[in-house]
Amino acid sequence: MTTIVSGFGSRPFAAALAAAVLAAASAPAQAQERKSIRWATSSVDSYGYKVAAAMVKIAEEALGGQYTITVNPYPSTTGAMKAAMDGTGEIGYTADIGMSQIYAAEGGFKDYTPAKGRLVHSWYSYPMESFMATSAKEAGKYKCWGDFSGKPVFFTTAGFMNWLNFQRIYKTLGYQFKHVQIDAKTQSDALQAGTIAGAVAYTTAGRSLASYWKETEVRMDLQVINPCPEEVAKLKAAGLAVVDVDPKEAFSKDVGVKGIRGVPILFGYNMRADMPEEVVYKLLSAFYKQRDSLAQADAGFTPLAKDFVGMQVQGISANPQIPVHAGLARFLKEHKAWNDKWTIAR
Repeated sequence: MTTIVSGFGSRPFAAALAAAVLAAASAPAQAQERKSIRWATSSVDSYGYKVAAAMVKIAEEALGGQYTITVNPYPSTTGAMKAAMDGTGEIGYTADIGMSQIYAAEGGFKDYTPAKGRLVHSWYSYPMESFMATSAKEAGKYKCWGDFSGKPVFFTTAGFMNWLNFQRIYKTLGYQFKHVQIDAKTQSDALQAGTIAGAVAYTTAGRSLASYWKETEVRMDLQVINPCPEEVAKLKAAGLAVVDVDPKEAFSKDVGVKGIRGVPILFGYNMRADMPEEVVYKLLSAFYKQRDSLAQADAGFTPLAKDFVGMQVQGISANPQIPVHAGLARFLKEHKAWNDKWTIAR
């Protein structure tokens, strides 16, 4: 009797224990219900990784806690792109020139077949502007970018995105691309000795120069050579943007021009077409809403904050033959910026 009575009297305890067991069992189930998004970037010391890491909280909140987002670094941008296309990532760090190579099967994507699917236009986040400079003492020889056609130029290290960018620029303008490969640290010596006629410089979001360029400007006087109006018109007609960079923001000394004109590479974080439309749309909407806060936190987002929608349009226009993710298409239609000539990825 005692055992029976004791058992009967422990019903509240048994009920509590059962509830606890149920809760413990449901917690892993709930965790498992959260889907995973792996954000593939370049190495941990890169700006691309830094940006992605800073965006995770915004992204997870935008998706209502339904996704767990992890940032996975790769040795190169190409590696990050392939990870997203092969299925070991969902978001791939890339640039518009890199997207060109995917669809043309060139460079690092020659003979490459994605295991899951190619990246499509999804989100462009910040520009890097490429332009031309030379020694101030030789600047009188050069009035336009065409004056460097066929002459020895250091177009940044071979394989860099700015190197690829000027290949695209020269192809568009019909110029002869004669690259001289040197150690970037010897750029000043090469310019002063006349080994190279000019060198390609670049800024991130119209501001910071690469470290080797900072060293070059300390050691010598430089002159920026801007594209002539007819060159600008031809580049724009081909879908490439030409933007203004304040020389005082980029250089510590006078470089002979009131404004620098450069062709931006648009870096972004693109996805495959099989990423749900709602996910991409929610991410874009959240980043758009937070654009001013992002710029305050990191100056690299300043151009994005000034014209978020326009940057997406520029990214697509650089490669209009590449499909646009349905989520980005929805976002652009909402902001009256969709072009019916573009194709929505299916």
